[in-house]
Amino acid sequence: MTAERSDRKTGAAGPGGRAAFFDVDETLITRKSMLSFLRSYYGWLGHPDLAAEEAVSALRATAAGPGGRAASNRAYYRLFAGHRVAEVAAAGQRWFDDGLRAGGLFHEPVLRALRRHRAGGDLIVLVSGSFSACLDPVAAYVDADVALGTVPETAGGRYTGEVREVRIGAGKAAAVTAVLRDRGLLAGDCHAYGDHASDLDLLSQVGHPVVVGEDPTLLERARVSAWRRLPGVNAATPLKSSG
Repeated sequence: MTAERSDRKTGAAGPGGRAAFFDVDETLITRKSMLSFLRSYYGWLGHPDLAAEEAVSALRATAAGPGGRAASNRAYYRLFAGHRVAEVAAAGQRWFDDGLRAGGLFHEPVLRALRRHRAGGDLIVLVSGSFSACLDPVAAYVDADVALGTVPETAGGRYTGEVREVRIGAGKAAAVTAVLRDRGLLAGDCHAYGDHASDLDLLSQVGHPVVVGEDPTLLERARVSAWRRLPGVNAATPLKSSG
């Protein structure tokens, strides 16, 4: 896949079928892909470690501000202004391959759930604030049907630093709504997995939401609405769960 929205199996989950939607960072994989990739990418470019840490600190400060994760997401892609799309994609594949070799890249409880959905014929959809450089290798590895990420603007084969679509919060929910509509799927039959309060809109779109980890906002909603839970990436003791 080379686009932020790609459909890998056009025959999967037609009308009357089901879909399973997965947040990626700290849900399907054990790290924040954008920050992890940025550190690796800066290192490969020969930037000092301090440059990467300063960039990460600035992004975290932006996320903690009034604009939240959406503002931080846009600030992240400004760091790639002028960089060649193909070179960033190649670096993303290298980042993924290195993580896979090192072990522990995937969050096993969620990966097992994804494989059960895939075996059952469900459409597998990844939804993330990350972009194709990070998402494409993940999607290929898990054999996802669709990967919906943030869409950075490009011109002449380079990133401009601007963003056309953000897949954070309401942006994730809009992506899910589009898949449900385009595929003729019933939301009540579908599943979704997420770990952060910003995934609440995503989880609320389907009939079978699954909270991953210990986010207080999601835990409260899970308690009130009897949503399923799975252990988070830092869980010392796995939760008992049916899925």
